[in-house]
Amino acid sequence: MEIHQLQMLRELGDLGSVKAVAETLMVTPSAVSQQLALLQRSVDVPLTRKEGRALVLTDAGRVLAEAGAAVVNAMADARAAIGAYHDAPDAPVSVSAFHSAGQALFAPLAALLAAEKASDGGMSPRLRLSDEDVAQEDFPGLAARYDLVLAHRMDNSPPWPEDKVAVIPLADEPLDIALPAHHPLADRTELEPSDVVDETWVTSRDGYSPADVLAAVVAVSGRPAEVLHRINDYSTVAALVSAGGAIGLLPRFTARRVLDAGVVLRPLAGVNSVRKIDILARPEALKRKSVMTVCESLQTVITELIELSSPR
Repeated sequence: MEIHQLQMLRELGDLGSVKAVAETLMVTPSAVSQQLALLQRSVDVPLTRKEGRALVLTDAGRVLAEAGAAVVNAMADARAAIGAYHDAPDAPVSVSAFHSAGQALFAPLAALLAAEKASDGGMSPRLRLSDEDVAQEDFPGLAARYDLVLAHRMDNSPPWPEDKVAVIPLADEPLDIALPAHHPLADRTELEPSDVVDETWVTSRDGYSPADVLAAVVAVSGRPAEVLHRINDYSTVAALVSAGGAIGLLPRFTARRVLDAGVVLRPLAGVNSVRKIDILARPEALKRKSVMTVCESLQTVITELIELSSPR
């Protein structure tokens, strides 16, 4: 068995297609298929099977992919031991974030790293930033493409698969009720599901945090909600709420930059409206000095954002 073959098997399990593996590893799909075929010849049980047009791992394939992940991690340990690459403070670090986190954190992160570099005359990681807003179950797979993945999930949803990714908690962020500033409920300091369920709503598409919280509001109140707009972009949600005619749900910290004087946020009681913001990464990525520098900077940035969002 070759390490690159085990890596391809692992990526197939995480990404779900030969094409996605090829794109991630920057090789051709035929090269991936060829290496998987060579790996298959080295064992006497099937590692993959066809499901429709997709190629998926068998149970034996998943066991070998997990073992391959351990091999990759061990090789990362070896590189760290000898290692110029892992110790380089200015090595590139790729970071993916869901949209609202990217809007709130990317610019302060870049500014913080630039300021630290200027203040001590040293070197800082070279950031490679991307936004990826996917369903919760797809965030761990992004760790195959990025060093660090900013991900979110509802507090009461299944945890991240820590056998596949390392998890660094960043924040517990409530989703608040977003109201037009002139709305009668804006005078309240806290709202219950029964206070808001009969309003007209702008919320996210199904499978995302605001829609999950609204579903809980409906369940607790026992009455349906009228959803007028399905919008995932928080700046658009804030603009629609400000214009009047609908209320919404916005995250307390990361939506701060898209709010204007026409929108107020009020805490929602009676349902679990908290989402967790975490950094997901392959364990071997966290052995790099530059990656850990970015992790620490992200923790600083979000702490400052939370402080700015706290009531005075």
